[in-house]
Amino acid sequence: MSNHQLTVSDLTVAYNRVPALHHLSFQARCGQCVALLGPNGAGKSTLIKALCGLVPRETGAISFHGHAVNGPNREFAYLPQREQIDWDFPATVRGLVEMGRYQRAGWWRWFSKEDEKAVAEAIHLMQLEDLVDRQISALSGGQQQRAFLARALAQQAHVFLLDEPFTGLDKPNQDNLKQLLRTLRDQGKLLLVSHHDLGSVREIFDSVLLLNGELIASGPVEETFTEENTQKTYGMKVFSGPGAGHHHHHHHDHAHS
Repeated sequence: MSNHQLTVSDLTVAYNRVPALHHLSFQARCGQCVALLGPNGAGKSTLIKALCGLVPRETGAISFHGHAVNGPNREFAYLPQREQIDWDFPATVRGLVEMGRYQRAGWWRWFSKEDEKAVAEAIHLMQLEDLVDRQISALSGGQQQRAFLARALAQQAHVFLLDEPFTGLDKPNQDNLKQLLRTLRDQGKLLLVSHHDLGSVREIFDSVLLLNGELIASGPVEETFTEENTQKTYGMKVFSGPGAGHHHHHHHDHAHS
């Protein structure tokens, strides 16, 4: 099982010579749901794009299952933030999911029985049976997201890279997405998910990766998602839950002097 992992070593990504991510190294393995946490501009989207080959890297290596990853790779499926997708693109749910098969094996060949089976399974798993013939533009936000997850499943991707997938979803759709992420994780997928709601980290994720331009900490939620680490990452006190009483506030009295 040891090779069922993603290893990132010394990854640096810069835009116009300004580093967005500095010398980032971490490991994650299949069957994990990992939260990417950090303030705006911390490099969460940059990391996701670097992993799926959408932005070049200045330094560093990425390997998955023991093989070097350079550029786009069909093992990796990327779900951008919803507003970055052109939802008017004319495609049905089934058509979108079928694209995952073509992405896997090229546009020039016949659609086989195996392809049809993979498409049907993905549609079933993402609870889209009733919507297969609907245009993606006519779907709700939660349904659109499930359609993209189904495409990634049909592609037989192993690493799912989701950029802020919970943003803008109402409570029922958020609960549904949590359940789907668990389903994918239990199927042995690796999910890396940028996320900004710290209050829901514990109920959704097994592991966290705390980022602020560089890696602050990574590891299991219980050990790594601590007040000390979040404070380092966000540069302020963020927890107001148990154990984070209000007795700290007198430290701030001198801020104006």
